[in-house]
Amino acid sequence: MKTFNVNINFIKKEWYIINAYKKPLGRLATKIVYYLLGKNKVIYNHYSNVGDYIIIINADKIKLTGKKLIKKNYYYHTGFPGGLRKIKLVDMIKKNPEKIIKLAVKGMLPKTTLGRLIGKKLKIYKGKKHPHIAQKPLEILI
Repeated sequence: MKTFNVNINFIKKEWYIINAYKKPLGRLATKIVYYLLGKNKVIYNHYSNVGDYIIIINADKIKLTGKKLIKKNYYYHTGFPGGLRKIKLVDMIKKNPEKIIKLAVKGMLPKTTLGRLIGKKLKIYKGKKHPHIAQKPLEILI
């Protein structure tokens, strides 16, 4: 038997919308990655970009369980000596709630050029409004 490979140009990319209102962060991130990678399709291959586009709305109303809201920190480095910076999750929710979901999903994607390409198909918005109405996204209930 031969392995069936689909030409990437003939794959139909769907648009899905997910409402993050009161959804746990980790469970939401796993569902997002499932659709971004294309594991919901019969033609899934781990080495090809067959996934769909995902729109997340209400990113600022995401649910965090346990004491993560107080204890969790995000770290980044400026690139200069002594440039390690720390931001608390509480401050990140106030300043940039979209980044919380983006970082959770990015950690679950492959750390390759394909993973970076797949990550660009994720669109996250703070409120209910988004500019992708023309794509007619289908709603995913989680």
